[in-house]
Amino acid sequence: MSHLRRGRWLIALPMSLLALATIYPLLFTANVAMKTRRDYILDRFALTDALRWENISTAWTSVGMGRYFVNSLVVVTSSVILLLLLGSMAGFALSQLRFRGSSALFLGCLAGLFVPFQVIMVPLARIMADTALIDTYPGLILVYVAQFLPFTVFLMTSYYRGVPPEIIDAARIDGNSIYGVYRRIMLPLGTPALLSVGILNALFCWNDVLMSLVMMPSAEHRTLMVGVTSLRGQYSDDIPTFASGVLIAAIPVLVVYLFLQRQIADGVAAGSTKG
Repeated sequence: MSHLRRGRWLIALPMSLLALATIYPLLFTANVAMKTRRDYILDRFALTDALRWENISTAWTSVGMGRYFVNSLVVVTSSVILLLLLGSMAGFALSQLRFRGSSALFLGCLAGLFVPFQVIMVPLARIMADTALIDTYPGLILVYVAQFLPFTVFLMTSYYRGVPPEIIDAARIDGNSIYGVYRRIMLPLGTPALLSVGILNALFCWNDVLMSLVMMPSAEHRTLMVGVTSLRGQYSDDIPTFASGVLIAAIPVLVVYLFLQRQIADGVAAGSTKG
């Protein structure tokens, strides 16, 4: 028993230190966001003596973080919906339907996982400029869908390969078309993987800076993370306001992880082990 308890401590101690190292930056940011500029200059590490929400209010209204938040919400929501729709349809087709070239098409989707955005950034920006999609919501949404669709297709294909073919055959015998099988059978069965890949794609899109910076150059259409990056130069002498902007951007991600961490883990595990 003593050896078992000692082994648990050997695991718990480094994990606790890792958790503390992860949580501390967020707590430090929240503490700075509640300070006045004078308090921060006098002692940046001291605990604030009161909860001051003026900095967050200033960042939300005067600095424009509220507008950036709405921009990110529109782009991320639209991108995730398209990714789930296209990814689930492609995953169903590649895993359950037999047609010529399906294996090559799946390998092509896998190859897309190894193409970083930096490689295609310049030609993609030129194409978007020629089609008048630069600095528009549809342009950035299409870029996100193209960038993260291979990952979505891979996960959904891996998950749907675990569905017994007999279920598909029974549904077809009952008179369902291919679309009926997809809508009535595959979508409900794929809920864990859809939830997982939806959350992950939402986090990818929400935290993106480079793609949004290239596709949304104007201040009016900036996403939240680009807006936070711009605060670093504009408010370099007002660290509490900058920290408030960082806190606004971090809170949605933190909420997602706190309330949906089990769904993320279960969905990824299911998608990686089935089939």
